[in-house]
Amino acid sequence: MVTLCMAREWLRVDGKDNDHIIVGLLDAVPSYIEAATGMDEGAQSMEPLADTVTKFLLTLWYNAEQSEADRLQRSIDNLLKALTVRRRYCDL
Repeated sequence: MVTLCMAREWLRVDGKDNDHIIVGLLDAVPSYIEAATGMDEGAQSMEPLADTVTKFLLTLWYNAEQSEADRLQRSIDNLLKALTVRRRYCDL
């Protein structure tokens, strides 16, 4: 699970001025991943790949105007596909 401190470090954000924004984004990620993959929040907490998706989503959502958004979205889509496969495999 990605903590606020980890998110700040990943996003290269100094200080706590934008913590409310980052916390809001972190709160939205588990529902997004569950909607995209079917993997519930409990399973996500045990899956390192979910942390990677979380960090990529934070990057995309926090810096939405960046020029690499399309490439980042493709990476996220591929990671979500991998999580979907892992969820299905674990459900067997």
